[in-house]
Amino acid sequence: MIEIRWHGRGGQGAITAAKIFASAAFQSGYAGVVMAPTFGTERRGAPIFTSLKIAKEKIYDISPIETPDIVVVLDHLLLTEVDVTKGLKADGLIVLNTPKLPSAYDFGGRPLAVADVTALSVEAGLPQGRVNSGIIGVLCRATDIVPFDLVLAGIEAEFKAKKPEANAHAARLAYENTILGDA
Repeated sequence: MIEIRWHGRGGQGAITAAKIFASAAFQSGYAGVVMAPTFGTERRGAPIFTSLKIAKEKIYDISPIETPDIVVVLDHLLLTEVDVTKGLKADGLIVLNTPKLPSAYDFGGRPLAVADVTALSVEAGLPQGRVNSGIIGVLCRATDIVPFDLVLAGIEAEFKAKKPEANAHAARLAYENTILGDA
């Protein structure tokens, strides 16, 4: 089972990004796909997280993830507010929206995939702060969990009434501009 915990802020679309990735995983042959959003007193801008579990066989555990294989962070400023790496496996991957290089971070030598998704999304024609499509591109570049073309199709379907081409372009730009390293 692959466990992915998504961290973002209310309004950034972390839950939508996880849903798009989950759908692509199911379409690519993963029989077990469980998404467990965490709701509480979330408000726009407040830290939130959601859990996504993916497996080749059916999954019966719908609890939030405590020991993720991957952590996806939609806003690098969350690093000062939330311990996004809490429980992350020793070799766990961190996917981070940041304008900084991997060498600017110390995550105990863990693999790190970074891109300035915020700037790339604006370049693609999305409003400032709309980073969910782009962060999926970074995740796809850093892993081979699901085919990128399925993810792009999922992004276009999800945003069919809200700039589908710009959202897909943001994912492509982020995919192409991802920097892989260790931190």
